Amino acid sequence: MSQDQDSQEYDVNSEHADDAYYPSENQRSGKYRDEIFSKRVPAGKRTYFFDVKTTRSGKDYFLTITESKKVDDNRYEKHKVFLYKEDFGKFVSAVHEVVQYIQEECLPDYEFRGLPDLSKLQGELDGAYTGEEDSY
Repeated sequence: MSQDQDSQEYDVNSEHADDAYYPSENQRSGKYRDEIFSKRVPAGKRTYFFDVKTTRSGKDYFLTITESKKVDDNRYEKHKVFLYKEDFGKFVSAVHEVVQYIQEECLPDYEFRGLPDLSKLQGELDGAYTGEEDSY
């Protein structure tokens, strides 16, 4: 799993400006892989994109998670995380654990909207990544 070190800004006048994700054409040339599937999640002033892309060889897949935020009328700032198949279990388990902690320990009285009942998944996560396998 890796994250871009610096944010990138995109031209709002590009052909995909309505999604605030795609860079202007001169920035796209050859840099991005074929997108197989995409899920857009609007969240207030930010939009999140979950994109399945192919590797350079075209024989494997990875997930990019992009946060896009409008910085002014003509520019968007984005932050991107690349997630590879060998890390999917670790990532999903960590997100589940952290959200469950927030629900139970930090905000027990808050009603989370749109969040599945994570307690139902508890038995399904037996044998999931626990962090104990890490060597670092």
